[in-house]
Amino acid sequence: MEFQCEPGRFFNDDAQGRLVAEVTYQTLHDGQVYAIDHTFVRDDHRGQGIAGQLIKAVIVKAQANNVKIDPICSYAKAFFQRKPEYQALLADSARS
Repeated sequence: MEFQCEPGRFFNDDAQGRLVAEVTYQTLHDGQVYAIDHTFVRDDHRGQGIAGQLIKAVIVKAQANNVKIDPICSYAKAFFQRKPEYQALLADSARS
């Protein structure tokens, strides 16, 4: 699935313009941290790995901009707990 990008948000709408999926994040600490605060996938699209793709879109942007990530929402927290390969991207405040 391809995502559109706006400041603080990656998302996908269906052909009727209805939201299918999105991840939102705030830029904190003078642009040094992306705090992922919301992940959503519409019921009829769940179970396809879309939420993980959304988180990875934020990861790619963070890596390109040398920014750390603070996973605030429950899905983002669980994602980073399951993926040790991304631990180096976590902001100090997010490390367990």
